[in-house]
Amino acid sequence: MVEAVRCHMPEDELLDSISDTFKVFGDKTRIKILYVLHTCELCVCDIAQLLDMNQSAISHQLRVLKQAKLIKSRREGKSVFYSLDDSHVRMILSMGMEHAKEQIL
Repeated sequence: MVEAVRCHMPEDELLDSISDTFKVFGDKTRIKILYVLHTCELCVCDIAQLLDMNQSAISHQLRVLKQAKLIKSRREGKSVFYSLDDSHVRMILSMGMEHAKEQIL
């Protein structure tokens, strides 16, 4: 049984990547940003207003989320709009919320 599991273990590089992704989810502010972006695409000023934070703090967290490939951006004139990168991020966030709600109830 042990050998069968060992044969299917992912490489350390992949496990490191998964670990790094979940570390990004470990910050409450970043979770809040992901949650508002789960609803719709927003610019920095809208996110800052929704979370009652300053734009520079939001911009810093957006950089972290973008580097982790959890969000993407698009430019429209002088404004930059942010959204979740793909359906996988949406699913991870939804499943995390569902799991947390079960733990609370």
